[in-house]
Amino acid sequence: MNISTVVNLPQEIVLTLRQSSEDIVVEMKRALAVKYYQEQRLSLGQCAELAEMNKEDFIEYLSKQHISIFRFESEDEISEDMKNA
Repeated sequence: MNISTVVNLPQEIVLTLRQSSEDIVVEMKRALAVKYYQEQRLSLGQCAELAEMNKEDFIEYLSKQHISIFRFESEDEISEDMKNA
């Protein structure tokens, strides 16, 4: 089930962007998905769904934004993970 919400944008902004409102909505969803992924508020799969992408495409999108899907707190965690690989 989807929930609809209305976002009012100033006409001047939309005209300046020279994009359709549909394209702006897509960009907004993707930006929100990235934000929620970085904040760990939603899972990778949920963020991909929010961005209207499959997981593989969302991972590629994150990569293009220079955002890693690997979450390590320290160099030691990376080293430990590499030892176990």
